[in-house]
Amino acid sequence: MVWFKGVKWMKSKLKPGVPYIVYGKPSLFQTKFSISHPEIEVLTPSNETGKKTMIPVYATTEKLKRKFVDSKAIAKLQLELIKSKGFNVIETVDEIVRKEFGLVDLNTALRSIHFPTDIQAKNQALERLKFDELFFIQLKIFREKSDQKEVHKGIIFQKSHLVHEFYENHIPFELTKSQKQVIKEIYTDLHSGYQMNRLLQGDVGSGKTITAFVCMLIAIGSGFQTTIMAPTEILAIQHFQGLAEYCHKLGLNIRLITGSTKKSSRKKYLEELASGEMNILVGTHALIENDVQFNRLGLAVIDEQHRFGVAQRAKLWQKNKHVYPHVLVMTATPIPRTLAMTLYGDLEVSTIRELPKGRKPIKTSHLYDSSRLKLFGFIQREVDLGRQVYIVYPLIEESSTLDYKDLMDGYESIARAFPRVPLSILHGRMKAKDKDYEMDRFARGETKIMVATTVIEVGINVPNASVMVIENAERFGLSQLHQLRGRVGRGADQSYCILMAKNKISKEARARIGCMVATTDGFEIAEKDLELRGPGDLMGTQQSGLLDLKVADLTTDGELLKRARSMAESIIEKDPELSNPEYSRMSRHLKKNQMATLKWSTIS
Repeated sequence: MVWFKGVKWMKSKLKPGVPYIVYGKPSLFQTKFSISHPEIEVLTPSNETGKKTMIPVYATTEKLKRKFVDSKAIAKLQLELIKSKGFNVIETVDEIVRKEFGLVDLNTALRSIHFPTDIQAKNQALERLKFDELFFIQLKIFREKSDQKEVHKGIIFQKSHLVHEFYENHIPFELTKSQKQVIKEIYTDLHSGYQMNRLLQGDVGSGKTITAFVCMLIAIGSGFQTTIMAPTEILAIQHFQGLAEYCHKLGLNIRLITGSTKKSSRKKYLEELASGEMNILVGTHALIENDVQFNRLGLAVIDEQHRFGVAQRAKLWQKNKHVYPHVLVMTATPIPRTLAMTLYGDLEVSTIRELPKGRKPIKTSHLYDSSRLKLFGFIQREVDLGRQVYIVYPLIEESSTLDYKDLMDGYESIARAFPRVPLSILHGRMKAKDKDYEMDRFARGETKIMVATTVIEVGINVPNASVMVIENAERFGLSQLHQLRGRVGRGADQSYCILMAKNKISKEARARIGCMVATTDGFEIAEKDLELRGPGDLMGTQQSGLLDLKVADLTTDGELLKRARSMAESIIEKDPELSNPEYSRMSRHLKKNQMATLKWSTIS
């Protein structure tokens, strides 16, 4: 046992011949175990906590410490509470479910989590409390899903000649097996008679937009209008330009409405939309404004859905007065399996796992500042081959003077290193028209190197760009690094992602960079991101209240979640209202605790 500067205290407090209970966290130092500043108390017949093999540790605050309330004092209070005759918690899970999972009752679990008699008792208590958190989230999700089916009847689309014509005459490549499977899943929903609420997730460049377009053709062929809402003007323009060529060949009317659309054009487009003359409307948040009125909206596609608020999404699909349109939400940020089951539980999930044929995996490497000359030589060789390069600087806050200076210093450095190479620059402080001008020059190949901030994370599609250099890569999250890497590798040439970092970086940053170098699989990266950051930070879910988990952990409790979800689904299928007496405890607990859930599909 080790005390630092504790000789005087030890002499005054420790009496020879008196039995003490000593406990604390052991650590290994130079092959010897020691406990620094252990907890010590005299062993007496009434000392209940001292007889336990495990001692609970409770968090305290500065305020409590000033009042001499430490972990030991809280433990004594907890023990008194648990021993009291009045300690009796109402059971929340019915016996039929407890037996199925071999769960202890809630009273036993709460006693054992504080003062377990042994490791087995502690583990049983943990499993019961984790199960409760995960099971009731799933039970509520499936209950709402069931209610939604009854309330939100859907438009039944017919088979469309447009899809056949597109497949036979206009699509310039073959869809992947993954894309075909997703279209089948969506097609089934569109014929079910219920409102479709589906999440389509796929890695950057996996072909989500063309998949969504095929589904839009099904709706248009049945006489309905469709829309795509994107979070940024850049991305909306990209969708519009990508689909306009196909629409022209198919004789369809497609329009784009953003905040920059001229008043005269906007007025014309809104008239076409209200009359039913327009088939597809692409846009940004501008689509949810009150004057945007559809004639017959049948399918709403929302891209990068996590960038929209719940109310914003709801406004879009409430554009139909009599019937809700079908809803397809898309994300290029792959979602870990456990998070998808909880955060997006009210949505059916479709996944595109393959990249289109001919795409080569992007080669990713990690270089230090000392290798900058080597980097510049590589960039010059790629430019000489006719290819283009992105160099991205972190701009965490658009108003950050330091970050802005880093970007401008970087731009000047690149200009000096490549005096004969035309450059573009792009950052958040630029006006929209200046951004568009710079991006257009780069897309047309007039400039060969684009020095930018993360404004290029989504929405730029330049197949000729083959190199992505990310400066200060240690300052980026895994998801952002993966999104940036996805800006290259869109053409037939071999593409590269180079992560530049300082020599001294944190352990977490090293783990992120190591993951990026090791794999290009977005789903693998998402799982690692969940492990490193936790669910709250990963998707901003701490604000929602949905995943405010006290005991369960989505990074380690995936199997328990899977079993809890399966049980919840089975119960709601048999008894959507939980009216059976054998589910009375769970029904009562659900009513009493109206837990927050994120309704990605609808808002009531």
